[in-house]
Amino acid sequence: MIQKKWKGYWVGLVAICMGLAFGVPVARAQGEGRTSASKTESGASADSLRDLRLEIEQLRTVLKETREEAAQSRFAVAGLRKELQAAKEQLDALRQGLDTAQRAGAGSTGISAESQASSPPPTAAQKNGTMEERVTKLEEDQTLLRSEVSDQSQTKVESAGKYRVRLSGIALLNVFDNRGRADNQDVPSLALARRLLDPAGDFGATARQTELGLEVFGPHAAGAQSSGQLQFDFFGGFPQTLNGTTTGLVRMRTATFRLDWSHTAVVMGQEAPFLSPHSPTSFASLGTPSFAYAGNLWTWAPEIHIERRIDVGEKSGIRVEGGILDPVSGEPPDSQFYRTPQSGESSRQPAYATRLAWEGQSFHQPISIGVGAYYSRQQYGLSRNVDAWAGTADWSVPIGQWFAVTGEFYRGRALGGLGGGIGRSVLFSGPANDPASAVVGLNTAGGWGQLKFKPIEKLEFNAAYGEDNPYASDLRRFPYAQGYANPSLARNQSEFVNAIYRPRSDLLFSIEYRKLKTRDIFGQLNSADHINLGAGILF
Repeated sequence: MIQKKWKGYWVGLVAICMGLAFGVPVARAQGEGRTSASKTESGASADSLRDLRLEIEQLRTVLKETREEAAQSRFAVAGLRKELQAAKEQLDALRQGLDTAQRAGAGSTGISAESQASSPPPTAAQKNGTMEERVTKLEEDQTLLRSEVSDQSQTKVESAGKYRVRLSGIALLNVFDNRGRADNQDVPSLALARRLLDPAGDFGATARQTELGLEVFGPHAAGAQSSGQLQFDFFGGFPQTLNGTTTGLVRMRTATFRLDWSHTAVVMGQEAPFLSPHSPTSFASLGTPSFAYAGNLWTWAPEIHIERRIDVGEKSGIRVEGGILDPVSGEPPDSQFYRTPQSGESSRQPAYATRLAWEGQSFHQPISIGVGAYYSRQQYGLSRNVDAWAGTADWSVPIGQWFAVTGEFYRGRALGGLGGGIGRSVLFSGPANDPASAVVGLNTAGGWGQLKFKPIEKLEFNAAYGEDNPYASDLRRFPYAQGYANPSLARNQSEFVNAIYRPRSDLLFSIEYRKLKTRDIFGQLNSADHINLGAGILF
């Protein structure tokens, strides 16, 4: 019994020793595992905190920018509300004055016959009519201010940047009828001779003159307000598919970037030449400006120019502009996909232009009268160089409250790149790629003028005439002259009358009749008539 008892003690002691021998390493391993796990968890927590801090900083930055934009919007809305309140007060005062005048007219029976003879009733009626016109004008201004306040309250067009972007444009439908043959059915510029199988006329409709525009109002840089503008339409041609004429291709028109100081501006991008700032008023011809190749220098080309305004009086000043342009010369591109240099670009120098204008106000409308100059070098290989130049004049002058005259004039040489010379800069004595062919710059003169009659704010009538007249001496210099456009065209004339009605500021309807006359050096006169009905909504 005693031996069995001691044997049990010895077995228990051995078991305890073995347990201690194996338990210590296991406990150490478990502890090390716990420590390693704790370190891993601590590292993950630190990374999460770091990411969280970054997100909080980003949110703070976005919140700060949002607060700044909200403050600017509140400031703009407050200003518009003040203007609206002032307009309301003026409107109330005018209404009270109108009521007083009407009561005075109603009580005029007590006035003596002699006073009636000296102050006849038509004078009071004229005064009342003037007040009614002023009340109507103030009501329209009030509506405009309300729309501006509403615009400020709208959500901006979303963009990648934080600055405001505005979408604008016009959805336009044109229905037209032609008599005779023209170069372009929906927006004609030239009248052509009828061929054997050509019809006497045609009828159609198009929406490809619809325009879309984007404006961005950027940050202040070096004390200047930055802004940008992009405009495009669907006048870029037709896809080679069934009924492709109804699906016009998208085309860039203008794309500009501006820096505006108080009296100075820098403009960079593609737009109409700044020495030709006006165009006739027409919604029948937006794909190309009215009188393109008939007296209107218009080509949208890349340019950089500086504007400087010098104040002369309270409401008048002198504008000085100067810059460089892409020296376009009018030739069509050699390839649809690859750009090769034109003759102007082959000269390895830009075109230069400047304009000087006086600006002011007359009859509460803007008035401007300006003159300009243009120069470019063109290189046709083998030292065949041509100097392109132009002198221009432009004006926009109101005549009373209802009428205004606008127009431009130019005289120059090799102006095909700007639409002068009926699209031609030079003529060749033979093939252009023949080294033996001589080249001559085409002299030309042209311009256009328009008379506007606007009896009320919603309705206007326009009558205009334009002409491009290349010099006959240049056209007859070579017996068999050649060029990249028809070398026989001697004069292109265009004239139109139209009426434009705007029942609302964003709705318009127009009707226009246009006459085209194109003459060649052989004395043949071709003519065409174009009638256009337009309906559109602006946004």
